[in-house]
Amino acid sequence: MWKKLESLTSKIYEKAWKRKGEHRIALLIDGPNMLRKEFNIDLDKIREVLSEFGDIVIGRVYLNQYASDKLIEAVINQGFEPKISAGDVDVEMAVDATELVFNPNIDTIAYVTRDADFLPAIRKAKERGKKVIVIGAEPGFSTALQNIADYVIKIGEEFQLDREKLEKKKKNKFLKVEEKQKDKEEDKEKGNEKEKINVFQN
Repeated sequence: MWKKLESLTSKIYEKAWKRKGEHRIALLIDGPNMLRKEFNIDLDKIREVLSEFGDIVIGRVYLNQYASDKLIEAVINQGFEPKISAGDVDVEMAVDATELVFNPNIDTIAYVTRDADFLPAIRKAKERGKKVIVIGAEPGFSTALQNIADYVIKIGEEFQLDREKLEKKKKNKFLKVEEKQKDKEEDKEKGNEKEKINVFQN
C-alpha cells in the first residue's frame, strides 16, 4: 500500500490512499535543516500534499534560538506550532517523535528533514506499528532515511513559494492599508468641516 516515491503524482496518491482522512498524522518539520533559502519551501504545500494521506493532527516546526521573529510569525500564521530550542533542535525533535510513538491518536509520523539523526526514532515508530513519511530534498537527503521510510517524497519546484504571488499579496495588503488610511483622513476632514459649519451657525 505504501510505495516509494521519486516524483510527485496524484495517481500514485489515489492508489496508495483510498480515502482522505483515513490516517491521523503528526507532522514534524526540521526548521534549520529544511527551511532554508535554497529550498524556498511553502509550508502550505506540504500541508496540501499530506492531506492526501490523512488529517494532520499535530503540526510542529522546530527552530533554533536564532530564528527570526518574522519566521516564527510566518510559522504561526500558517497554523503550525513553533518549538524553539536553545540547544540541539534535532534532539528536541527526536524526543518528541519518540513520545508520539506511544500516542494512540497518531498512526502516521511525517518528518520534513534530510537528516539521518532521526533513524532511531523512526525505527522505534515502525516497531510500534506507526507508518512513516519522510519529506526531504537534495542535496544531502540521507539514503538511509529514504530506505527506512514507508513513503518518501522528494521536494521539487511544486513545493516552492511563489515569490510573484507573495509580492502581489504584500502589495495588495499595503494598498488596503493605504486605502483605510485615506478613508480615515477623509472622514476626519468631513468631521472638521461639520465642526466649522456648527461654529459659524452658532
